[in-house]
Amino acid sequence: MNRQTNLIVLLAIGFLAWSFPAIPQQPTRVSRVAILSDESASVGGKAQEPFAQGLQDLGWVKGQNVTFERRYADRKYEILPNLAAELVRLEPNVVFAVGTPAAQAAKNATEKIPIVFARSADPVGFGLVTSLSRPGGNLTGLSTLFRELAAKRLELLTTVIPGAKRVGVLWEPNSPVSGVFKEIEGAARSVNLELVPAEVRDPDDFAPALRAMQEARASAVIAVVGIIFSEHRQRLLDLVAKARLPSMFPNREYVDAGGLMSYGPSSPDMYRRAAAYVDKILKGTKPADLPVEQPTRFELVINLKTAKALGLTIPYTLLGRADEVIE
Repeated sequence: MNRQTNLIVLLAIGFLAWSFPAIPQQPTRVSRVAILSDESASVGGKAQEPFAQGLQDLGWVKGQNVTFERRYADRKYEILPNLAAELVRLEPNVVFAVGTPAAQAAKNATEKIPIVFARSADPVGFGLVTSLSRPGGNLTGLSTLFRELAAKRLELLTTVIPGAKRVGVLWEPNSPVSGVFKEIEGAARSVNLELVPAEVRDPDDFAPALRAMQEARASAVIAVVGIIFSEHRQRLLDLVAKARLPSMFPNREYVDAGGLMSYGPSSPDMYRRAAAYVDKILKGTKPADLPVEQPTRFELVINLKTAKALGLTIPYTLLGRADEVIE
């Protein structure tokens, strides 16, 4: 009797399982991240790899729960508004804007979609946020402190060349960080240094600018880096080496490629931190509740091989302060 009852129960369970289809699993929600950059795809794409890796480390896997839409202006600032509008029409969950012009274009394109910016020299001065601690609106992100670090870079460079009377300054007038030149002017006056400025609008301007510095007997060159410099980094560094001018840059990538010194925040770290901002926003945090982050750790990188080629002796005190010495 028991055996017969068990058989009936099993048949009933099987019939019920066959009669009712399995409840489908809820599909994974896929978030869309739009990336707007003022750089080219080749340069910007490589520089932003730590951003993508940072998101992946936080659980955002491309093709599974996040997708990316990328637009690069290739230094054509005038097309950024159209690119920003194009991305906004795709209704992304968040826009990652690289560079102040990209952030300004994104801000003008939407007041609703959250925007995280990176590589902005002066977010308050450029009108991206109302204040660093209380951004307001739909933007937040990371500042680079370009202005504040200008004097420090000049100080470090003249430590290597204590008898310097003149220092050349390469700057791109169309760059949003061109205003840093005024900070360098003020720093130079405080230490009785004469500046030899040279505007660079095109990579073909590198050679004549450096020749002008040589003719003016500049002892070194400091670069107020704009996109044109990063797009043509090796060409610039080859010409600086040919001119035999000690050089200072804001980013270590230039020193890795042959420049003498750099002082500034870590670019890969900045992009990883931007990923943390995007992660918080995708999980529900409002941009207005995320204060703009300023870098707290700065890297001093010195290329000893370049110093030897220039016949320079780097003071031990400076080598002791360096975060990395390339030999």
